[in-house]
Amino acid sequence: MTPAAFLAFVGLVVLAAISPGPAVIMSARTGLTEGFRTGFMLAFGIGAGAVVWASAAMFGLNLLFAVAPALLWSLKLGGAAYLCWMGWHLWRDARKPLAQGDTRPLPRSPVSAFRLGLFTQLANPKPAVMFSAIFLGTVPQGTPLWVYLALLVVIFAAETLWNTLVARIFSLDRSRARYISLKTVIDRSFGGLLAALGVKIAAT
Repeated sequence: MTPAAFLAFVGLVVLAAISPGPAVIMSARTGLTEGFRTGFMLAFGIGAGAVVWASAAMFGLNLLFAVAPALLWSLKLGGAAYLCWMGWHLWRDARKPLAQGDTRPLPRSPVSAFRLGLFTQLANPKPAVMFSAIFLGTVPQGTPLWVYLALLVVIFAAETLWNTLVARIFSLDRSRARYISLKTVIDRSFGGLLAALGVKIAAT
């Protein structure tokens, strides 16, 4: 794996982590309602869930390489289409207020916070599609196992650190108000970047 491919992988993983979704909303809500410490353990669980999805994508791709290489192009196009679709929805819905409603039980201990983060991430199958597209677009066939393990560490770190930051920001009233005031610009920036990356993956 070349340094350029690694940097592309890191960039895509970071964009995947910061894309608004169930995990980010749960991190924001936990920071608002239970503070930063609980939010950190929740983020730790979200990172673990991301590793589960990424591992499934990784092993699925290895099987696909060996059994049905003709399907690789279709999977690549599907992943790129999903990135573009999500980018469009982020752009289109940028003016909508941040959703905060959630009826699930709130974590009251570090263990329950971790479990809630893990289940929140695992309940959303979209990261598996996202990680499949990222692996296909940046990781060449025949990459050593230790490189894959290092990439899983990158995924865990990106998901955990971002959701920890979200929980921290939303635990502060003034920061929360400023973030919401810039939501349209931020969401449209993320949407445009994701769509552009989707086009790049489809073209490579």
